[in-house]
Order: sequence, then C-alpha cells, then structure tokens
Amino acid sequence: MIESLNICGQLKLIIRDNLREITSLRKKKEKKSDGSYVSQGDLLCERLVLDFINNLEEKFYLVSEETPDANLLNIKKNNVLILDPIDGTENFVSGLKEWGVAICYYKNGIHKQSMLALPELDEYIISGDKIDQYTSRIQGISSSLTKEDILKLPNGYEYRISGCCVYNMLNVIKGSFYSFENPKGAYIWDIIPGLNLALENNLDVTVNNKPYNGELLEPDQKYIFKIRQK
Repeated sequence: MIESLNICGQLKLIIRDNLREITSLRKKKEKKSDGSYVSQGDLLCERLVLDFINNLEEKFYLVSEETPDANLLNIKKNNVLILDPIDGTENFVSGLKEWGVAICYYKNGIHKQSMLALPELDEYIISGDKIDQYTSRIQGISSSLTKEDILKLPNGYEYRISGCCVYNMLNVIKGSFYSFENPKGAYIWDIIPGLNLALENNLDVTVNNKPYNGELLEPDQKYIFKIRQK
C-alpha cells in the first residue's frame, strides 16, 4: 500500500541527507520571467523528489512551481505529489535560513499526507506529528503585500513578515503565531501542505473567504487564505 510508505517521512530524510549540497548551490541563481529567482538549489530539491517518486512501484505525478506546463494534466491523476522545492528562494539565495520545502500527497483527490520543512532550522511538521502548541499574539502576513495592502489590514497586536510561506505556516501550526494570512493570493504548492496540516491540528482555515476542508485545488490560479488559532 502506498499509504504505508510514509512518502513525506522518506523525503524528509532525503532532504536532510542532501542539505549540504542544496545549500552549496544558493549562489547559483537566475531570474525567471516574473522577476523572481530560481536557484540550482531549487532544481536539485525538485530532482531529488522526482528521483524518489520515479522509483516507487506505483506511478506518481508531480505538480510543482518549476513545472508549470505539466501541472494541469498531472493534477487530475490518481497519485499526485504537490511540491514547492524551495519556498522563500529570495531568502535562500540571500543566505538566510528561513526557507522551506513544502510537500503534499493526494490520492484520488483525497489528502493523504503533508510536510512543511525548514531544513536549515531543522524543523519539520509531518501529518500525524504530535505538536505541543504555544500561545501567541503575533500575526504573520505575506511578503507579497505592497505598502497599500498592508495599510488596509485591520489593527493587530504585532505583525511579522518573514519572506517564507512555509516558515509562517509552520509557526502558526505550532502556535508561535496566532494567525497567518495572504489577502493577495498564492499558488497551491505554496499553501496546500500547510492548509491541510493546519486542519489536522484543529486550526481555523479559510480559502477565498470560505471554510477549507482539505479539497484539492487547481494549480493555475491563486488563492487568498487565512489560518488562525481557534
């Protein structure tokens, strides 16, 4: 059974084993058409994941930030792995440790397992992990917001911008943040692992201003969302 393989647990070990090589590539970068960076570290992470799933007995299909041409076809397959190989690439190529890897597995449109990984900080959350939650008043917001967007936010006790969605989601799930939101929108490889892990840990999750219940989302559009402690 594929469910017994612990996909995310095995990929956690692969990322850990290759972390030195991944970080050695942070200075090798180029700009994409949208002006954001992709590094050789991003591409190595994706290749490691592809090599892993290609060696599984049953066929898996990848939906990833770096493979947009195949995403619309692959999202309809039975076994789908959604991947952001490096979330927070701007942080990564700048030498910051607040970057992450996001992985989510769906089978026949049903969520099976997710992982949020902060490899250089050695923090990981995988479906089924028992989390000792903190209590916080800090509200995380996306770095994609403009000054005008930020001025429209309601009053909060304290806001944080880290430049890494995985970092923000991991912290709201463990209670180090009270909430995390992106009112402008993000693609599924940025958010769907964290959305599902938040649900598993009894947080309040909305997508496009409606309650989110773990459904598989389309890869060709952005989604606004908010995660908060109940």
